[in-house]
Order: sequence, then structure tokens, then C-alpha cells
Amino acid sequence: MASLSALKFTVRRKPAVLLTPAAPTPRELKPLSDVDDQNGLRFLIANIFFFERRHSGRDVDDPVPVIRDAIAAALVHYYPLAGRIRELEGQKLAVDCTGEGALFVEADADDVRLEQFGTQPPFPGVDELLFDLPGSNEVLDAPLLHFQVTRLACGGFVLAFKIHHCVVDGQGVVQFMEAVAELARGAAAPTVRPVWGRELLMAPCNDTAPLRFAHREYDVVEPDPDERPAMVHRSFFFGPTEAAAVRSHLPPALRRVASTFDVLMGFLWKCRTAALAPRDRDEMRLLFTTSVRGKKKQGGGEPFIPVGYYGNSFATPAAISTAGALRAKPVGYAVDLVRKARREVDVEYLQSVARFMVRSGRPQLALLHAYLVSDVSKAGFDAIDVGWGKPVYGGTMRCSLDTSPVICSFLTAGKNTIGEEGIILPVCLPAPAMDKFVEEMSNLLRPYDHVTAQPNNISPVIKAAL
Repeated sequence: MASLSALKFTVRRKPAVLLTPAAPTPRELKPLSDVDDQNGLRFLIANIFFFERRHSGRDVDDPVPVIRDAIAAALVHYYPLAGRIRELEGQKLAVDCTGEGALFVEADADDVRLEQFGTQPPFPGVDELLFDLPGSNEVLDAPLLHFQVTRLACGGFVLAFKIHHCVVDGQGVVQFMEAVAELARGAAAPTVRPVWGRELLMAPCNDTAPLRFAHREYDVVEPDPDERPAMVHRSFFFGPTEAAAVRSHLPPALRRVASTFDVLMGFLWKCRTAALAPRDRDEMRLLFTTSVRGKKKQGGGEPFIPVGYYGNSFATPAAISTAGALRAKPVGYAVDLVRKARREVDVEYLQSVARFMVRSGRPQLALLHAYLVSDVSKAGFDAIDVGWGKPVYGGTMRCSLDTSPVICSFLTAGKNTIGEEGIILPVCLPAPAMDKFVEEMSNLLRPYDHVTAQPNNISPVIKAAL
């Protein structure tokens, strides 16, 4: 893969246009849920898809008009996404369904080929592949969607877009893009009918009942200092071999019940804490998104979140420990803390988040010594087919964000150098800490021999994964 600084190319863009829905849509004001409009979700998610040159099987083989028309058709079904966000009394957000449309930019990059970008983040030149127009990053009174389709010299193309997080979560983004993809391939309507349903996650009026959950993820703490050293971005692969190696370090009882997610999060949290070398007494937080899609309310019945819902339906629980304990104790300690925090999240927990938001003035997440991870590896970004086959890569555009008050990593699906499927683990750290992180990670990726009580030598497969 070309380095981020080495790859230089020129993008020629046509003027941005507003894509309005392809048919008339209702004009109405639709309040967001009390989970949607929390302050921590008032930003845009950037996503990117790289497609190879293939014959689409259609009369038109230029992706630009095909995708442009498909977006306009999808906005008929997802008409709130063609509107604008307004702020009501008490910081409440709502979507004004004006039908004004989404921003769309057509572009060409004649001096760069698809293979020069590589197959996993961080990608070089991404700022050119989704150009920031003036005002396009605003939350209020601005387009909710911003697309750029860029043709490449090799005949491949890049589809990049931004969408407001307070209106959709990761699964909602994929659902909308699947609708665009189906319409681009010639379908008359999306297979999945969109459901607004934001009243499901509205706090009851005049609610005074005690909260069942502590919501430590929203503890009032001082934020990290604004000034940060220069950060380094790297991606690592975590597949079945790596999961088995870390799992071998766990005690038998935990090994049987910990999920692969628990193992990955505990591993990442311990290695990152050691790399950053905080004070032993510092309270470290690992925040991670946990969806309630598919879960039922206590007592059974149908899943609480209906099929077709595209709003935010996740909580962000916190695993909390002192830095000293994370460093000194085995990785099983961190894995168990993650497992306990994850298991606490159910439908009632997310409803409690909605109530907590209203009662507490929609606070930010507790950001001091915090690391936020969002796992979108199973959301389906890698399966979006707009008529040219599945993408070489599909997922978040910047898999590590360090411009916000908290550093956030987005886990995406990918393969290692021998073709094994797993998770791409993006890491963003100060340059001196990155070497220490790799050292810590390598130690835990040596399978543990419980007879000798020592790690085995690292395997060639794991070396290739690094």
C-alpha cells in the first residue's frame, strides 16, 4: 500500500448539486428519539467504498448517473434524509422533512488507480475523495447526506459519503445503502421497508421513576487536554488465530463464556493502556457500542427494534479500571470487565439511556482517559453492490478519529495476508506509544502454555498478521 504521504493525485470535481427525491414526499416535522439526539452523536459519519472495473450488465456503464438516480429514488422511501435537522425547545432535535435533498458531487481522478489505495485503512488521499463543501459539516439546517463518486484511471471508482449520526446508526447506514444498491441494480423498491419509529426510544413525559442503571459511561469528569502529540495511524488484523492465542491466556471458566468481542476488547484495552503509560491511579475507560437489535424486552415477545428501523439503537457501556490494575493483572481481568459491561446492555438499559439523557441535559460521554470502539465489522458494509460487484473495501472512511475529544476506532471486516477473514483493528496512538503497543500486542499473541506457565514463541501466521 502506498504511504499516506507518498500518494499524490488530482481530483476534478463538477459543482455540487442537490439531489431531491425522485417523487413527491410528505412535508412533516419528525422528532428524533432521546437516544438519537444526545450531544455525543451530533456529528457526521464518513464512509467509503472502492469498486473495481467490471461490466455492470446495464446499458449505462458509467457509475455516476446510475448511483445518482438510485440515491434520488431511495430518498423517496427514506424521505427524512432529504430534510434538515432543526433544534426545538430543550435542545430537542427533529428532522424537518423539506425534501431539499442530498449533496452530490461527480468527480474524476485520471492519475490514480484503485490498487494504489490498498485494501485496508488508513487510505491515502481520502480528503480528496470526499471533499468538504462549506457548511457541509454542520448539524443544523444543512444537508443530512453528502456524496462524492470519483472515477479512477483504471476504470474503477470510489463512492464516499457522509451522513448525520444523530439520524442513523451503523446498521441504519447499511440499510439505506442497501436500498440505494438495490435500486441501482434495477429493483422497483427496496426489499426492507424503512421504519421511523423513534417513539420507541423516547423518555416518558414527567418521568420521575428511579433509574435501574448507573450509566458510568456518562460520569462527569474533566476531558482530556486539547493539545495532543503527533498521532500515528496503523491497522492490525485480528482473526481466529489471534483470538485463539489471546483466549489461551484466559482462565478456563472465562475462556468458555467470553465472546470473541470480549477477548478482542480486553486485549486492545490492556495493550493500549500499557503503551500510553498512564499513572497507576488513573481511571481508564473503555467505551464500546452495543446494539439491542434483535433483543426482546424482559418477558419475551417480538424483538423490540423492528426490522427496517434505521435510527440509533445502541448503548455505549463503559468498562472501568485503574491503569495499574490493567497493567499488572492478566488479560483475563480486562476481558471479564468488558464481558460484564456488555452483558448489562439490554432493551431496558437503552430505554434507561433515553431517560438519563432527558434528565441530565444530554451529557457527553466521560472522556478522561477514555477509548471508544465501535464494531461495524458485521454491519454489511463489505456487501454493498451498486451493480459493479462487491467492493474491494467498504466501511468507515477514517477508521480512527482523533479530532474529537475522544479517540475512536471503528472495527471493520477484512482479510490478512494469507486470505483469512477477520477484523481490521485500526489504532491511533502517539508515535512513541505505537512501538510499545506492538510489543505488548505481540506478547499476548503468543499462545500461552499452561504447563510451563510461559507464552510459546509467536507463530509465523501471527507474524504475517502484524
